[in-house]
Amino acid sequence: MMKAVQVLSLTLLSVLAVSAMTFHSGRCPTPPVQQSFDPTRYMGRWYEIQKIPNAFQLGECAQATYTLKDGVVLVLNEELLADGTVSSIEGTAKAKDPSEPAKLEVSFFEGVPPGNYWVLSTDYDNYTLVYGCTNYLNLFHVEFAWILSRGRSLPKETLVELQDILISNGIKIDTLTSTDQELKRCSAMPQ
Repeated sequence: MMKAVQVLSLTLLSVLAVSAMTFHSGRCPTPPVQQSFDPTRYMGRWYEIQKIPNAFQLGECAQATYTLKDGVVLVLNEELLADGTVSSIEGTAKAKDPSEPAKLEVSFFEGVPPGNYWVLSTDYDNYTLVYGCTNYLNLFHVEFAWILSRGRSLPKETLVELQDILISNGIKIDTLTSTDQELKRCSAMPQ
């Protein structure tokens, strides 16, 4: 059994080392989420402005569309790949605990454990700050973060405010990258 755990640990470390994700020692932080979160107001199109890079997003012009149906959020993520094609994936999200509606779990593949999608801050009309984290063997974790907007840009002051929320909760932003949302480049994206 111990040998299997060691092999699994080395395999996970190898995969993470060659992917775009960064791992950190210890368990995931647990930042506070948006109080009185209203899923209905959150629905609609959001454009990715910045993110902590990950292995499952490879393009630019990334956008997410959320639709509420029977208490489940239908998720459509789309991005423009380097070859000019639009890549998309559909999934679902729902609150694990109805008393904490800003802590969602999102699934894209059957049989694969869901990922965390925690809304740390949103004004529903302009910006949202989303955080996710996955623990591995309680030894290390991989973080995900997205700053999204209802439009293709956000004021610098808003970006700094949202980045400060991450920093104040022990989430490193040194790998945060901006997503190209330039209208001419993103014209092939579905409207």
